[in-house]
Amino acid sequence: MFRFGMGELIIILMIALLFFGATRLPQVAKALGRSIKEFKKGAKELKDDIEEETNDDDKKKN
Repeated sequence: MFRFGMGELIIILMIALLFFGATRLPQVAKALGRSIKEFKKGAKELKDDIEEETNDDDKKKN
């Protein structure tokens, strides 16, 4: 999807450092990591529910 090289990542980190400051940056990164983890968990649960429903419908037809 998106491919970032080392230069782009350094620029993004520098902008984040300027925007949030050195003291808040670790807190922001931790919150972002938790948010991504929860999003992935929710997406996996949704995918599993859809697959389960699809498999149930296939079993009922047979």
